[in-house]
Amino acid sequence: MNIALVKLSSIGDVVHALPVAAALHEALPQARLVWIVERREAAVLRGHPALSEVVPVDTRAWRRARTPLAVAETTGALVALGRHLRAARFDVAIDLQGLVKSGVITAATGAPLRIGFSAGHCREGLNALFTNQRVTPPAAARHVVDRYLSLVEPLGARARSVEFALPTDGAAETRIDELLMGAGLKPRDRLVVLNPGAGRPDKRWPIERFRGLARRLADEAAAAVLVIWGPNELGDARAIVDTDAPRRVTLAPPTNLDELLAVLRRASVVVAADTGPLHLAAALGTRCAGLYGPTAADRNGPYGHGHRTLQSPDHTMASLGVDPVFRAVTELLDGPASQASQEIAR
Repeated sequence: MNIALVKLSSIGDVVHALPVAAALHEALPQARLVWIVERREAAVLRGHPALSEVVPVDTRAWRRARTPLAVAETTGALVALGRHLRAARFDVAIDLQGLVKSGVITAATGAPLRIGFSAGHCREGLNALFTNQRVTPPAAARHVVDRYLSLVEPLGARARSVEFALPTDGAAETRIDELLMGAGLKPRDRLVVLNPGAGRPDKRWPIERFRGLARRLADEAAAAVLVIWGPNELGDARAIVDTDAPRRVTLAPPTNLDELLAVLRRASVVVAADTGPLHLAAALGTRCAGLYGPTAADRNGPYGHGHRTLQSPDHTMASLGVDPVFRAVTELLDGPASQASQEIAR
């Protein structure tokens, strides 16, 4: 059986869908699993033991095509993709994204069985036009990870455990060990990683709150604090680690995915909004304090046990104060792993 998984983006969403590949591989070990994903997110899937192939696409570049040359290149890429998908002779395609663009790619696989969410559970209801077996997730499937896993049940697959397979690079692990030692930081020694960025402005916790949290963690909790950052986030990270910051608050260097994963593996706690690094950390089993405003923590919070999620009472990030976040992080630092809980910030 040839099965196509269509989950294009973003990094956090791709991470949440990883258990689908593991569940299918366990239930159908002879099946050939192919994942179609955005080029930028494809690195998350590198070396995944359940996948036979990763097919990168670049819908972001396709949508930006304006010049005749760019349109011609996009047309050529689409034709080549169509040929590649048809040659694969897929029996099943599973649309995990629920968007029109993912539906078009799902249909382009030519698979006779195309599984997706029912229209009311798609992010874009028109997505249901491109599938022919539509699943309504059970009421108990509150988290998006469990919702994705409901899509494999029509194939007789049921996850006995939830597995997140993420890549490891030995050279990157060594570089991060050297970085931490050079900064006087001991791996897993009360190391709190702060990630101030997010894909949307309304998901970002104010930088002055991150700055206040960093100082309290260093001064009152005897924690080492490392501030990580992504594209276009260096200015915010530097604003947290300014000249009057305590010595134990450190700015991370630029990191690629492998180096980011190495940092997250060594953290005691990761503090971030609803964004890729938070979900990567949770998938690695690192304790997380998730900060939530416009998105729902019960659906998109860090998956698994031992985390804390703080949901803004009015769904704006500005309403989350430093005190409840500091409390949550120190509880994670000082206490044993426990069942994930959700706190409404006051």
